[in-house]
Amino acid sequence: MRQAVVEQAGGRPLDRTRYPSGCRRGRVGRWPGAITILACTLLWLCDLAVSSRVASAQVPRIQGQGTAASAMGNAFSAQADDPSAIHYNPAGLTNLHGVEFMGGLLLSGGTTQFTGPTGVTATGDRNGNVAWPPPAHVYLTANVQDLGLTALGPLSAGIGVTSPFGSLMRWPADGPFRSATIFNTLPLLDIKPTVAYGLTRDLSLGAGVDIYTFSKLVGEGQVERQSIWPGGFGIPAGARIELSGADTAAGFNAGLLYTALRNSDGRPLVNIGFVYRSQATLHLSGALLANGTKVSDATATLVLPSVITGAVAFWPYRAASREWKVELNVDRVGWRVVKNLDVHLANGATIPQPLNWQNTYAVMVGTEYKWLALETLPAWDVAVRAGYTNQQTQMPDVSFDPGVPSADVNIVGGGVGFLCRAGGSLFGLIRCGKAGAGSLSMKGIGLDLSYQASLYEPRTIAGNRNPTVNGTYRTTLHTGGLSLRLLF
Repeated sequence: MRQAVVEQAGGRPLDRTRYPSGCRRGRVGRWPGAITILACTLLWLCDLAVSSRVASAQVPRIQGQGTAASAMGNAFSAQADDPSAIHYNPAGLTNLHGVEFMGGLLLSGGTTQFTGPTGVTATGDRNGNVAWPPPAHVYLTANVQDLGLTALGPLSAGIGVTSPFGSLMRWPADGPFRSATIFNTLPLLDIKPTVAYGLTRDLSLGAGVDIYTFSKLVGEGQVERQSIWPGGFGIPAGARIELSGADTAAGFNAGLLYTALRNSDGRPLVNIGFVYRSQATLHLSGALLANGTKVSDATATLVLPSVITGAVAFWPYRAASREWKVELNVDRVGWRVVKNLDVHLANGATIPQPLNWQNTYAVMVGTEYKWLALETLPAWDVAVRAGYTNQQTQMPDVSFDPGVPSADVNIVGGGVGFLCRAGGSLFGLIRCGKAGAGSLSMKGIGLDLSYQASLYEPRTIAGNRNPTVNGTYRTTLHTGGLSLRLLF
């Protein structure tokens, strides 16, 4: 169906009956010593988190928000025993003691290979060999009773900054679908104030607010979508078209953690977790640019889906010296709410961007084997981890977007973790903590490392609204993670 559209470019009215494919597919959106160590590390990681152009997975949901969890395929919502519980299951904050800080990042790189029906090829990447700035996570938690506020009962609180949704993709400016996209980024942040309460010894509840926003502290702090103009309507062929915008929106999350079985020492043997993350809507406001010159103000609506997680963790063996955990998580992601990303220009014209995404499931399986009392390292915990994730694509062929080239993906990975407690030292030089010290003195230092290979199934697109997009896409990503944990 053809619709007469009039827009303003360079002061001249432009009459047309429909937008070329590149414009139709445009997107809008903006889009003591120990305390010194903590403060410096927190500032550095907050800077990374705020400037992060997230790019862990091509699907615009970033699951890895903690390195230990990433090493276990993100099957962590029923364990949730480090500060990343703020993301994975807020009820897990009741597992933590004293004050804890955790901060880390993901280094992600890889390519998407495109082969068109005629044999034409193109290679896309994460705007370089490694996406930079990297996705980062920062958490700070406190057990209120351990700080002396016993009147409030078993209450814990925390705050986190994460990157739960996002994308970063670059294609050649002379590529086969340059009129559709050459660059796409969604550097969305989530600020998460969170509380948790232990109703009983075995049952905890947690809840938090999700404040989704962008930041201009580093970079442009907005969603960006760039393409090459094919010519016409007063805009020269070859012009770089950019759609951009930003907004802030709020959602919420809630979690439950129940211990169904304990051993004789009182340690959990079976945990059950449930987490709900609400939908949120960003009303993006920005501009349409041609070669850096503003053509029009522009707005769009970006809906973030709800996510429901069910989780169960089982410890086949758990003793004072070592323990082994196996966990299964299943996520349901409500992508069906993403109907379109239509761009509305200041003169009333609309650039249609129908999406009609589909609800999806992700299945995550992870395991951890931990030594708690090694003879050679008596004050250390050492963990070995592995995990697997299967995640479905949410995009139908007709609205597939090379800027977010989604496909079904199998993710395999693993990692290690080290926690040096009071009485231990790093290389015999730095003491990890002092037992029985004040509430804000160091009691432990932890380091987690992870690696994941994201093996996307080859996807052949046919019948797309933009024929230049049709073809086969093959993607492989490699992601390394690191988190530092400080216990006080």
